[in-house]
Amino acid sequence: MKIPMLDLRGQYLKIKEDIDRSIQDVVDSCSFINGPAVHEFEKNLAGYLGSGYVVGCANGTDALQVAMMALGLQPGDEVIVPSFTFAATAEVVGLLGLVPVLVDVDETTFNIDAQGIVKAISPKTKAIVPVHLFGQAAPMEEIMKIAREHSLFVIEDNAQALGAKYTFADGTQKYLGTIGHIGCTSFFPTKNLGCYGDGGAIFTQDSKLAASIKMVTDHGQKVKYHHDIIGCNSRLDSIQAAILNVKLQHLDGYSAARYSAARIYKELLSGLEEIVLPTEVPYSNHVYHQFTIRVKERDKLREFLASKGIASMTYYPLSLNKQEAFMPISAVRVPLDNSEKLASEVLSLPMHTELNLEIQQNICEAIKEFYKS
Repeated sequence: MKIPMLDLRGQYLKIKEDIDRSIQDVVDSCSFINGPAVHEFEKNLAGYLGSGYVVGCANGTDALQVAMMALGLQPGDEVIVPSFTFAATAEVVGLLGLVPVLVDVDETTFNIDAQGIVKAISPKTKAIVPVHLFGQAAPMEEIMKIAREHSLFVIEDNAQALGAKYTFADGTQKYLGTIGHIGCTSFFPTKNLGCYGDGGAIFTQDSKLAASIKMVTDHGQKVKYHHDIIGCNSRLDSIQAAILNVKLQHLDGYSAARYSAARIYKELLSGLEEIVLPTEVPYSNHVYHQFTIRVKERDKLREFLASKGIASMTYYPLSLNKQEAFMPISAVRVPLDNSEKLASEVLSLPMHTELNLEIQQNICEAIKEFYKS
């Protein structure tokens, strides 16, 4: 594509010297697993987020699985998840023998509907997994209230909104991922804070939970070769941690660049009645992991853009209740109309830190051409 979805190389070239030096430091030290770079990154990310504890892991999917294992969830327990999200959110629920209970999302924010959560709760419900989809917060203040009333755990899936802050009714602010009992994120290369391979992290303010999380990621051991619980092998390697240490220093700048690009998109596309532009909630800033519009002729528009050399992506073409893998294992207690509607309408345009006005003008002119033809 002449205009790709993202430009990781352009971003890398701006920080090449620091990245290359950090990688070389790890190679020189030969501390490739659980080395000093990992501990430094965990400390730095905890300081950035104001989180008591950060534990690195192999990827964002593992982060969710480890969180559920550390909380002691047992086969048959129910976990409430949004029906419009990436499969990993519910995949780990099924993998552990838990029951994913699918709840609809808000049509405008794409995030889980709080009242739908209330309707989906049963005596078997043990946890809620709100997803901060596309870079914007789920209604966490309301979700935490529901969780307290029903004695439920909250695991934030913050793979797409690292760096966004939530403002509570009393004016206090917290970073997304630090509000629930556990927060999880991914450092997949396309994320707002991405490494050059796979990586993830888990956050908590609870020291006992942090200890359990650490044990689960390291084969269930506190002391080497003494295995107290069944765990797994999920570690953030030192080279990826070194890369993330450099990029963490630029995260706020990356968020600002994405927000600026989103503002330009909105200005350039504001006159098109055929397009529903993304909205922003009053209780959180938007860090625009994706710029996702809604259109009726989504697939035709995507094909037209491709013919012009412009990339676009559909996140996600099927809601979870329509995914074959989840049909036999999930529970549905509320209508999922919004999820199914969004799956047929959403289209994400190129969004990254290296976008400029000329590129965005070319994209938007092509979209306008499609609707004029």
